[in-house]
Amino acid sequence: MMTLVIPGMSKTVYTEHRGTEARELFDKVFRIVFGPDGASLSYSVNIIGLYKTQGDVIYKGKKVHYEDKRSCAWEDGKVAYLVDKEKKKVVIRDFNDEKKDKYMSMFKYDVDNFDYSYKEDADFYELTARVKNSKFLGIRFVSAKVRKKNLHPVSLYIKLRFVSTTVQISDFHSGGVDDSAFVFPKQRFPGYEYIDHREGR
Repeated sequence: MMTLVIPGMSKTVYTEHRGTEARELFDKVFRIVFGPDGASLSYSVNIIGLYKTQGDVIYKGKKVHYEDKRSCAWEDGKVAYLVDKEKKKVVIRDFNDEKKDKYMSMFKYDVDNFDYSYKEDADFYELTARVKNSKFLGIRFVSAKVRKKNLHPVSLYIKLRFVSTTVQISDFHSGGVDDSAFVFPKQRFPGYEYIDHREGR
């Protein structure tokens, strides 16, 4: 860390860390969020002109359960149950089906296709990832604000090809997630139409 001193004004400039050190920090944060013990959080996201929502999400490895006002989903690593509350429909797809979520498909990424760096202040890391080889769809740039004391994420700035968004994160908890959180509760949706798009169905 350096401090620039100018008569009548001073400014703190933080060193940017790159390479292996930055990738190791990213891997630690990634394991806290998506690791085998799981994590849960509340989120608020606004993709201007496309998508705006807030809700809750639980992760555990590849498994995910999320819920907001209009939709919710349970994905156990094999099958994805996607619920449209407004249309009262449940769409069932194979877990790896790219058609299962048209908005989330924009956020596909390969962790090895980024250059990582970070800066730090007294309380937070600012971790950034810049894509090496960009594609038509997918993430181009990410900046994550992470608490230094426990590596819990606070916010994300994500830039795609044509749009960008900031995701605010709150109520983050790491660990203690049971697999039952990813089991689709059919009893919650009586009278819903079920549409099964799984291969071979």
